[in-house]
Amino acid sequence: VPIDFGADKIKDLPTILEKYKFQKGLLISAPSMVRNGVAQKIMDASNGKIKAIFSNIQPNPTVQNTDDCVEALVEHKCDFAIALGGGSILDCAKVACFVATTSYTTEVYFTKQQPITHKGLPLIAVPTTSGTASEITNVSVLTDTKRGIKAPLASEFLYPIYALVDPMLTLSCPQQVTASSGLDVLAHSLEAFYGKKHQPYTDLAAEYAAKLVFENLLVAYHAPNNLEARINMSLASVTAGMAFNLTQTAAAHACSYPLTQNFGVPHGEACALTLPTFWKLNSIGKESKRLEAFSRRLGFEDSIDLANRIDEMKKDMQMCLTIEEAGVKT
Repeated sequence: VPIDFGADKIKDLPTILEKYKFQKGLLISAPSMVRNGVAQKIMDASNGKIKAIFSNIQPNPTVQNTDDCVEALVEHKCDFAIALGGGSILDCAKVACFVATTSYTTEVYFTKQQPITHKGLPLIAVPTTSGTASEITNVSVLTDTKRGIKAPLASEFLYPIYALVDPMLTLSCPQQVTASSGLDVLAHSLEAFYGKKHQPYTDLAAEYAAKLVFENLLVAYHAPNNLEARINMSLASVTAGMAFNLTQTAAAHACSYPLTQNFGVPHGEACALTLPTFWKLNSIGKESKRLEAFSRRLGFEDSIDLANRIDEMKKDMQMCLTIEEAGVKT
């Protein structure tokens, strides 16, 4: 995915639309971006190319949300879409842009009754959080409320055609969203490093992203208007995305899905609930030397020290530290 990164890059969007010769588009946006007026400003600046705004998407987007988005794309006869929001918006938009080019519903693809066989409508992804990196990956996570299942849907045909990453858009991110999405970045980084599919080049990206999170997440949390911290967290998110898009995620993410689906724990917080434990477990196995060296390069005494730091950060950001605190009864 081509990546355009930098403060105020959103101003380049009209030029990008002209470059691709788009004519009729849907702005798929987070409700918060509608409320604060950003979505309308982008629509107004599109020279009439954006025909409507769709924002009926909940956190942890559902199959129904996606079908509703498909309906809007079809209704307006769109030849492109822009996704403006966090991971929920981007994930929903990626799948909707594909389903809109088919005669099926989202459920058919989510349940693997039909394969994803071609590219969908072109999607420009504009993240407003530093977390999922969905703007550069081929994965979307949806929730099937009928079956009570939250799961990823992946395909080479789900990549956006362009990622416009403007850290300025994250300045309005609520404090707890900053915390949860930032921990998601850390989970992407650490899981990419110890995942079975890791490679030297994914290791480089994973380590750099993790370093940025440890150095900047608490700053962004406590000083939301600190642009340097926001820029570094956006950079961490995209860099971690480059790593885990190739390695995939691991156990912490697997454990997070039922915590989110059944107990309402925000995704990044749910990942971080088990992340320190999995880091410790992997540090006593055959990967111990790699993880110990990684921890020391990031400035920690050892892997245990790194894992403990994650718990300290969670406590500082008022996140749950145990499954009991997350609402799970044992």
